[in-house]
Amino acid sequence: MVLPLILLLPLLGSIVPLCCRDRGRGFCALMTAICPAIALVLLLLLGIETFHQQIPRVSVDWFPALGLSLALRLDGLSLLFALLILGIGLLVILYARYYLSSQDSPQRFYCSLMLFMASMLGVVMADNLLLLWCFWEMTSIASFLLIGFWTHEPLARKGARMALTVTGAGGLCLLACVLLIKRVVGSFDLSVILHCGDALRESSLYPVILTLLLLAAFTKSAQFPFQFWLPHAMAAPTPVSAYLHSATMVKAGIFLMIRMFPVMGETPMWSYVITIVGLVTMFYGAYLAMVQYDLKALLAYSTISHLGLITFLIGIDTKLAMLAAVFHVINHAIFKAALFMAVGIVDHECGTRDTRKLRGLFRFMPYTAVLATVAAASMAGVPLFNGFLSKEMFLTESLQIHSFGALSWMIPALATFGSALSVAYSLRLVLDVFYRGYPRWLPKKPHEAPRFMRLPLEVMTVLCLGVGIMPATLVGPLLDKAMMVVAPDVLKGQDLSPWHGFSFPLLMSMGAIVLGALIYTIRSSISSFRRDFLISNANIVFDSAVKVTIMSCGKLQEAISNNSLQRYMFLMLMMVLAFASTGLLRMSSLLGGLPLTPISPLIAVGALVMAGGVVATVYFQRRRLIALICLSVVELTIILTFICFSAADLALTQLVVSVASIILMLLALFFLPQHTPKTSSGPRLLRDAVLSGLLGVVIASLCLAVLTEPYETIAHFYNNNSVPLGGGHNVVNVLLVDFRAFDTMGEITVLGITSLGVFKLLNRLKLFIPSTSAENRPWSPEYYPTILGAASQMLLPLALLMSLYMLLRGHQMPGGGFIAGLIASAALILLYMARGVEWTTRRLRIDYQHVIATGILISLGTGVGSMLLGYPFLTSTYGHWTLPILGDVELASAMLFDLGVFFTVIGATMMILTLLGKVATPHSPSHMTRRLRRARRYKEGR
Repeated sequence: MVLPLILLLPLLGSIVPLCCRDRGRGFCALMTAICPAIALVLLLLLGIETFHQQIPRVSVDWFPALGLSLALRLDGLSLLFALLILGIGLLVILYARYYLSSQDSPQRFYCSLMLFMASMLGVVMADNLLLLWCFWEMTSIASFLLIGFWTHEPLARKGARMALTVTGAGGLCLLACVLLIKRVVGSFDLSVILHCGDALRESSLYPVILTLLLLAAFTKSAQFPFQFWLPHAMAAPTPVSAYLHSATMVKAGIFLMIRMFPVMGETPMWSYVITIVGLVTMFYGAYLAMVQYDLKALLAYSTISHLGLITFLIGIDTKLAMLAAVFHVINHAIFKAALFMAVGIVDHECGTRDTRKLRGLFRFMPYTAVLATVAAASMAGVPLFNGFLSKEMFLTESLQIHSFGALSWMIPALATFGSALSVAYSLRLVLDVFYRGYPRWLPKKPHEAPRFMRLPLEVMTVLCLGVGIMPATLVGPLLDKAMMVVAPDVLKGQDLSPWHGFSFPLLMSMGAIVLGALIYTIRSSISSFRRDFLISNANIVFDSAVKVTIMSCGKLQEAISNNSLQRYMFLMLMMVLAFASTGLLRMSSLLGGLPLTPISPLIAVGALVMAGGVVATVYFQRRRLIALICLSVVELTIILTFICFSAADLALTQLVVSVASIILMLLALFFLPQHTPKTSSGPRLLRDAVLSGLLGVVIASLCLAVLTEPYETIAHFYNNNSVPLGGGHNVVNVLLVDFRAFDTMGEITVLGITSLGVFKLLNRLKLFIPSTSAENRPWSPEYYPTILGAASQMLLPLALLMSLYMLLRGHQMPGGGFIAGLIASAALILLYMARGVEWTTRRLRIDYQHVIATGILISLGTGVGSMLLGYPFLTSTYGHWTLPILGDVELASAMLFDLGVFFTVIGATMMILTLLGKVATPHSPSHMTRRLRRARRYKEGR
């Protein structure tokens, strides 16, 4: 179980900074770094197994019905990315300790950074595509928190929203892609999918799956036309930028394309789309990097360009091109982290990132200048630096493209020109900032950074040189293991060394360096093209798109939503009619093979009474009391129907629910006009009648089709196992509190949350209380009838006793916690109605919020208790005991769960109804005085 710890330790590390609130930044950084440092050590130990041809895997079922499992794997590709994530992450933690100011919250920063690290580790280590998608979305959320870290900056907030919007949309595309892959392959397990490449490529859904996959990857890795969000993410602190651009976030899309290459690649669609998008992105980012004045913006567009280069290599669709892509992932992570740290040091010690002010810093920061020069030389592809090796492989593979026919010669030419632009903006980054001119208008006097702030930059710079000089020793074995997953044996016969002799790719590389130097010398002419030639302000474009979307949605809402309940019901029923009719149209025959049940006279009479009650309810809809009486007739007929078909539990439940719901409607209608105005015209009535008739015909047809169609049911399982497994003869109750207790647990939790929401809405609400009837007659001065009060006090103990009886018998006979709770609630409601809220509250000092909490805790406790005894959550048991007088008694632990349901139902029902009762109750003596005066005047007038 070491593999899950690699993921859990950074996740645990997100909590550690919150425990260091009273300590300094150094202590907070040190404590935060412990968890990822341990995870890195464990990763190296497990990496040894990976190098011995063993792929560590762990899989724990999470939601088996959905195919979602907590499955992790550590193959060569995952190992490579995980090393970058943890290694660079540790350096960023150290770097941030010196970069953050005293006004910044290191706890909030490190907490978000650790969440980001854990999310990215989950993406690269997931062995289940649905789990990968979960972590994919977590990276979007964590990056949102980090990009918007400086919440007081408007640009930071806009950049965070932009990144979340674009990458979140890509996440939805990835979810759709994963679901379609499951439909084709039949599994979310990556281990299974990687062996089903032929099935995916030959599927008719392949174009859709590939499109969704690439949309997800392009949005995350800032590929054209979704590249605009990445430069605006530069509003984040520089440590975040260094981490995001080198080892996380933007590399997630690259990882996804590499991971899915064995099953989705090697097709013309894959090759054309990815190659063209990568080439366009490479030139777009390279040109815009040339015309930036902000150093971080320059590096951001250079990242876009290099991500386009990697995407271009992935699209070439050869094993050697994929090797070059993976190799450049490593190289880009190293030199880009170094460059961002160098720019952060310049910003931190000079107070600005504007190249028009930063000149000749070598005089003041020679050490930083040398380190930045080495990293920039690597980005430019100068020999003996790591970037040169992958760039030469890139140029070599561009010569192998022949899929564009006679125009294929343009690909190596464009690749050379793109490399030249990389050289040009690298020269601009180094020469303009460190070696030319003299600084002017700087907010701070430049000087070297603290020793340990430079340490991460030094480590990255040494790697730039080391990998460039000894690639086979430092990264050769790691590349070999990574490529075993993507393209096995691709390194066999390949000479991974800094010198391959004189060749045409070497000539192209040297030509790119010379051409890049020439472009740098004429940079002023290039800048005269204005940056707006290829880019408009992405913030303005994005904000405009958001405003247009909001306005369009507002207009659509105005067209649909006009506060008319009739319109809402009409639209909803039209959708029901459309979907239901679609199902019927696909059926060849309405009647199935089962015979219809004969209609008895009793059932026919009940159906007629029910239909008459429905018609009467509609007819008397403007007279609320009569309409409720008619509706009660319908509910009573339904109850009798349940009894007729031996559904005693349903009948009892419907009976007590009807009582509570009728009272609830009476209380709610008390505040509405007693006579609703007549607004429906003849055409509208005709429309509604036609719609109702069509809907009735369609629903009746569906019921007829379902009832006559043979089907298999699981009812036999519950009937046969209710007694031996659940210890109860009442199958319905055993089903609710035993077999499907987890569902019931969720339902009572939702019920409790809903009642709390109603409490927040109605608490201290003041509404107009009508004092006369519809005929302008004042209400009776006797607010609470004496006879009803006396009867309620007599009925209350009997009803509570009946409620307790229903609770205890529920496991064996019709009853249970839900029915018992509603019976008790009905008795309490009667007391409230008879004596009033104030009188009853003074005598029944019950906090119904505590009752709800008690019920949920009791139900939860039964589940936790079974876990403590070594059984699955909510597993019940039962047994027989001999008690004095009572004799043999059977008791089940599920009865405790039912007790929790009982308390929750009482608490939720009474909270809602008593709140409505409080709203409807006059609270001041003056109100009662006014009512008495109006009644006296009414009598005197008569």
